[in-house]
Amino acid sequence: MAALNPRGLNLPDRPRRLRTNPVVRRMVAETTVAPRQLILPAFVAEGLTEPRPITSMPGVEQHSLESIKKLAHDAAEAGLAGIMLFGVPLPEKKDATGSQALAGDGILNLAIAAVHAEVGDDLLVMSDVCLDEFTDHGHCGVLTDDGVVDNDATVELYAQMAVLHAEAGVHMVGPSGMMDGQVGAIREALDQAGHLDTAILAYAAKYSSSYYGPFREAVGSSLKGDRKTYQQDLANVRESLREVRLDLGQGADLVMIKPALSYLDVIARVAERVDVPVAAYNISGEYSMIEAAAERGWIDRDAAITETLTSIRRAGADVILTYWALEYATRPELQR
Repeated sequence: MAALNPRGLNLPDRPRRLRTNPVVRRMVAETTVAPRQLILPAFVAEGLTEPRPITSMPGVEQHSLESIKKLAHDAAEAGLAGIMLFGVPLPEKKDATGSQALAGDGILNLAIAAVHAEVGDDLLVMSDVCLDEFTDHGHCGVLTDDGVVDNDATVELYAQMAVLHAEAGVHMVGPSGMMDGQVGAIREALDQAGHLDTAILAYAAKYSSSYYGPFREAVGSSLKGDRKTYQQDLANVRESLREVRLDLGQGADLVMIKPALSYLDVIARVAERVDVPVAAYNISGEYSMIEAAAERGWIDRDAAITETLTSIRRAGADVILTYWALEYATRPELQR
C-alpha cells in the first residue's frame, strides 16, 4: 500500500519502519535459532586424563572419559538437543580394518556408555558410525588389495558398529562414511538386534570438502590423499537429491548435509523436498576460519557466530551440528 508524503505524493511503503529498533526487529524475525535445535560434536581420546586443546580449533578440546561426562552434563543443562561423539584411539591401536571400532573396550563404545550413564534421556547421545578415526590408512572403510575402499565389506562393519553403540546406550547413530547401502544395512541390523527405537541420522549429502582439515587433527586422522571416490563432488546437486531419496528409502529418520555454509543451496533444495527433519553440519573449517579472523580483529566474533547459525537455519535446516552449540546456548546475547 502506498504512503503519502507531506507533499501529497504517493510513495512506496517503507519496510525500514520494521527495523527501527531491536524490539521490533526481534518481533518480526522470520528465523530463530534455539538451543534445542543444536547438537554439540565432541571428541573423546583414549589415554587422556584431562582435556587436550585442538590447536587448529581454538576453544575445542579432545576429552577424557571423565571430562566428556561433564561436557555432556553441561550440554543437557543448557538445553541442547544432543551430543555427537567421535572416538580417538591411541595411534598404535589403529589398523587396516579399524578393529578398535568393534572392540568392547574401544574408546567410542566406552564414551557412549559413560555419557549415557551421566545424562540418561536428558540429552540425545549420538555417535559417529565410521572407521576413519580407527584405520591406520585414514579411509572411512576397509580397503581392497588395490587400495580401493570396499563398499560392501565396510557396510557390514558399520552395521556391527551401530549395534554395539545401541547396546552401549546411544539414542541415534550417524553413519558418515557415504557408503552405498549403509543406512539400510544399519537399520536392518538394529531392528534384528531389538533396537527398533534407535534412530538414524543419515549423512545423506556429504561432500568432499577442503574445510575438513581441522577435524582431521581433532581425530588424529592418518589419511593420505582424499575421499573423492566416495564423498560427493562439490559441483553436484542432483546427485545429493538422489542420495537423500535412497537414504530415506532405506529408513533414515533425519537427513544431513555436510558441510553447511558452502552448501546452503543444497540444504534449501533438500528441505523443500523431504518430509523428515533436515540437519546440517557447521564443520571444523567453517568454525576455525571465523575463530582465526576474529582473533586477528578482522570480524566481530559474536555477530559472525549468530549470523552463521541463522543462515543455516534460514536455508532450511531444522537441526545444526556446531562446535559453538554450548556457547550459543549459554550466552543469551548471541540469541536474536
